[in-house]
Amino acid sequence: MLMSMTSYGRASGLLKNQNISVEIKTLNSKFVDLRLKLPAGLQEFEMEIRKILHDKIFRGKIEANFSFENQHSNESYTINEDVFTSYFDQLQKLAAKLNLDKTDLLSAIIRLPEVVITSEAAISEEEWKIVRTVVEAAIENLTTHRLEEGAAIEKDMRWQIAFILEQLQEIIPFENERIDKVRQRMSNSLEEYLSRENVDENRFEQEVLFYLEKIDITEEKVRLQQHCDYFLQEMDNPDPNKGRKLNFISQEMGREINTLGAKAYSSDIQRFVVMMKDALEKIKEQLANVV
Repeated sequence: MLMSMTSYGRASGLLKNQNISVEIKTLNSKFVDLRLKLPAGLQEFEMEIRKILHDKIFRGKIEANFSFENQHSNESYTINEDVFTSYFDQLQKLAAKLNLDKTDLLSAIIRLPEVVITSEAAISEEEWKIVRTVVEAAIENLTTHRLEEGAAIEKDMRWQIAFILEQLQEIIPFENERIDKVRQRMSNSLEEYLSRENVDENRFEQEVLFYLEKIDITEEKVRLQQHCDYFLQEMDNPDPNKGRKLNFISQEMGREINTLGAKAYSSDIQRFVVMMKDALEKIKEQLANVV
């Protein structure tokens, strides 16, 4: 079970004579980056809201927007007289100084910040329970979308892992052929610079064995197989927060594939190594969007 970091969730509920709406959007991020927009009535619950979002969304850049929408048209508005008067005095002086028309001064001031305010009283504990329910519903919708996208990501990564394991098996027939080529190349080099009768065969065999041990890729193949198996096991893990762990495993896979390439000394094996690297890069691109 994988979850994508990119998703969207929304929920709303009724709170006295107004609707409470919660919208949550998540994007890729290595850590939790929470941006919260709250109306005045919910400011005192900010820390609790942050904790809920942090605990249940796990990872990503989170943008949460809370808003109240009154159901009735008789919403209470108040003009902030001090702010209005300050704007009026300043604008009158500026209009006189610049010889500007003052006829639209009133409509201009009304649109300025903090002139018109709404009465938003703090909500009670009972009302907070309703808000909390709406928040959890929005998170649930978000999680549903995350799981849907995560399933598509998981399907693709499983295919890429299977492809890497397939290429690993394709290498096997070329290993013995590579050993024969190395032995023949060393023998030809000796014959080119020394006559064959001057070559100590025992020493020659020792040098061949020493060289073959240096380019042996058995351990790398075994470790790569183990890392791939471990990767698949972690994807089956029910814990939804495993993107970092999968990323660490993919890094270990990359090390083994790079070592295979360095020890290959075979154009055929290098070809399979390149295809494994390509599949691993696709896995890493997908992991950038996994929780």
